[in-house]
Amino acid sequence: MSLKPVTLAESAARRLADLSRAEGKPLMLRVAVDGGGCSGFQYRLDLVESAEPDDHRIEHAGQTALVDDISMPFLAGSEIQFVDELLGAQFKIVNPNAVANCGCGVSFSI
Repeated sequence: MSLKPVTLAESAARRLADLSRAEGKPLMLRVAVDGGGCSGFQYRLDLVESAEPDDHRIEHAGQTALVDDISMPFLAGSEIQFVDELLGAQFKIVNPNAVANCGCGVSFSI
């Protein structure tokens, strides 16, 4: 079964580049899906320096996001963005598989 690719938006790549420059070392964004949250699943986002052996690499403009094998089916077709809104700046997952999201924007159901 072939899954739709996960993509890294230009906004997220720019933010990763900014964070890497500020830290003085290359950083990657690890995106995972865990059970829990008010809607059934929740996103876990971490900045890391190295990939795990089972990670899928999503690259754009020289920047990298990582998704593990278990999380990949939940994220298929998603776009990883960085948004700077009135309520704050954050990485955001636009997930076409989510049928409901909670108000916090971190948890979802499929």
